[in-house]
Amino acid sequence: MQNRIKPDYFPLTNGKYEVKPGLHRFPCNFGNGESDRLIFQLDDEFEHYRRQKMASRAESLPKYYGTDGITTSTSQVINRFIVQRLLTEHPQIFTLQKNRHHQILACNHSGDSLVFDNNHILLDAENRSPISPVYQDGLDALAGQIQEDIAVVNLSQTGLDQLTAIHLCFPNHWAAREKLGRNFTSVHAPVPGMAKINHGISRIMDAILNKGPFVRFAWGLATDRELNHHPEPAPVTDRKVWHGRRFDPAHPELYLRIERQTLHGFPADSAILFTIRTYFTDVLTLRYQPEKLQHLVSAVQSMGPDSLLYKGLQTDYPAILGWVNSLL
Repeated sequence: MQNRIKPDYFPLTNGKYEVKPGLHRFPCNFGNGESDRLIFQLDDEFEHYRRQKMASRAESLPKYYGTDGITTSTSQVINRFIVQRLLTEHPQIFTLQKNRHHQILACNHSGDSLVFDNNHILLDAENRSPISPVYQDGLDALAGQIQEDIAVVNLSQTGLDQLTAIHLCFPNHWAAREKLGRNFTSVHAPVPGMAKINHGISRIMDAILNKGPFVRFAWGLATDRELNHHPEPAPVTDRKVWHGRRFDPAHPELYLRIERQTLHGFPADSAILFTIRTYFTDVLTLRYQPEKLQHLVSAVQSMGPDSLLYKGLQTDYPAILGWVNSLL
């Protein structure tokens, strides 16, 4: 697999913690060259992300992947779109062989060969290494080839939205099963400051569906680089270690956990595809970029009590701010 330089994103440039759509027209230049034009950003950490996805699936696939009400038509459209983008964005990694009855997507980086019918419904999969459980469908199989998590939302004729599929192996303290089948307002109910967005959600969803694609960012602070912080620990795992969010000033470890999200609408099927790519930036590496550190301090200071609680910072944020200020 060809190595790619990991993009550098810093969505705190105004020094404020804000809950807003923050939609940028995709593609948008954030200074990362060709990577900013990719939906699926494969890089030299792919094998790490792949191992983590396979570990999540092996632990309990229904805990990380599920569907609720997604139609066959939408599944076909989403699968076709992902396959075509992978072939276009990474032709050195993905190749497609077709005949009258099926097509085979060869994934050279994972060793998987995915057999689809001509409507992009998964028929079979051959794997270089055994996979357990076996891929359940096309979306599950395709999620195994990328470093992003995936969600699909469908809109009804009245504009109501529903999360109909989610493949979330890298949850940031929330559970896929609890959100599946719900609408945007319900899914984001625990997030403080969502009232303004919820009030205009129909308009926002319509824009995403018909005027996109878009890219946006979300961020938080983490005290480790663990991709999987599901609220329910895996068996035989120390609950405190699994949960994370414990800042030790004597042995400081702090990261920006940044999510790059792309949003693509399919108006004919009233469907939206969300991709969620998780990145970590070691805050210690920002000590040579004092402006970014100042933005980080300002953003944390701008959080209200509810936001600090939601982000898991209510106890440690004074120590975190003290340490970050010491780097300036």
